[in-house]
Amino acid sequence: MVEERELTHDIRMFVSIAAVLILIGLIFIYSSSSVFALEKYGNAAFFLNKQFFYLGLGLGGFCFFRLISLDWLKRRASYLFFGAVVLTALTLVPLFALRVHGSNRWLSFMGVTLQPSEFLKLSLFIYLGLIFSGKQNRLKSFVATYLPCLMILGGVALLLLLQPDFGSAVTIFCTAFAMFFVAEFNLWHLLVTVMLALPGVLYLIVAKSYRLQRILVFLDPWSDPQGRGFQIIQSLIAIGSGGLWGLGIGQSKQKFFYLPMQHTDFIFSIVAEEVGFLGSFILVTIFLALCYYGFRVVTRLHDSFAFFTSLAFVVFITLQAVINFMVALGLLPTKGLGLPFVSYGGTALIAYCCMVGLMVNFAKNNE
Repeated sequence: MVEERELTHDIRMFVSIAAVLILIGLIFIYSSSSVFALEKYGNAAFFLNKQFFYLGLGLGGFCFFRLISLDWLKRRASYLFFGAVVLTALTLVPLFALRVHGSNRWLSFMGVTLQPSEFLKLSLFIYLGLIFSGKQNRLKSFVATYLPCLMILGGVALLLLLQPDFGSAVTIFCTAFAMFFVAEFNLWHLLVTVMLALPGVLYLIVAKSYRLQRILVFLDPWSDPQGRGFQIIQSLIAIGSGGLWGLGIGQSKQKFFYLPMQHTDFIFSIVAEEVGFLGSFILVTIFLALCYYGFRVVTRLHDSFAFFTSLAFVVFITLQAVINFMVALGLLPTKGLGLPFVSYGGTALIAYCCMVGLMVNFAKNNE
């Protein structure tokens, strides 16, 4: 009973923190995008309104995964995954794809845009969790478990790289390898895979000039301050301008067409500018709390499917948040990854809400 009460407390804290992050996101999406939205669409609340629309869909997804039968989900996990693969593959078809900033990551239906790779991540982690739970006695088998999982990951990564979406491919691989490590797969298999993957990663960086340029600019953004180094320099200016207390919510100067992607990939820079070091520290602390309670929930789940799937969700959200913070601070090359729950991005918000809803379902049905 004590453990059950603690699990209930932990999952409530996890959901509450996620809700706080969504609220923070709504505030700063409006603050960071209002000038750009007013200039381009004639409506300062354009992106906020769209985020509210997707939040409604996200709450629907939360309720669906909160109430769904876990046995039903297990039986249909493979269909969800392959359906998401097909949707993501459609982004490679010019007839259906919506090209934005040089990438084919979106589909557009009747004015509504979707990024199906976000659903692909959600369904992939569910599918891997199901595979792990169904092969508990053969997790260390290279042929029975490791190789099929590696082939699935390779197929997903190839699909994302064709869009191209290098950042998502990397985060998915890192999350999956965290699952492999916790599941106590053969460590030698993991090490050999990493060693074989490194040359491939280096080739992918060198083969595309813009990726190599990102690395070079990351090392010295001032070498091209008006070109490829412009974004990271403006991000650092925004963060530095915030000082200790910030300029005040809504008072950002960098959002006046200085900092690109100010409401998506670089929303943390606007947060730092408007609420300063203290506000930024609080935001990072909130994410640490989300990670903490997320892992507390994971460690209390007895069902292996629930355990591995929830582990993937928490690792993925935490990893993406860390990468986003580091990119904004100039500690990593730009990746095109938003800040979970906070950045503007409708499909991502729906996927995160579904993850939280499924974790609540796992906690309520813990046996």
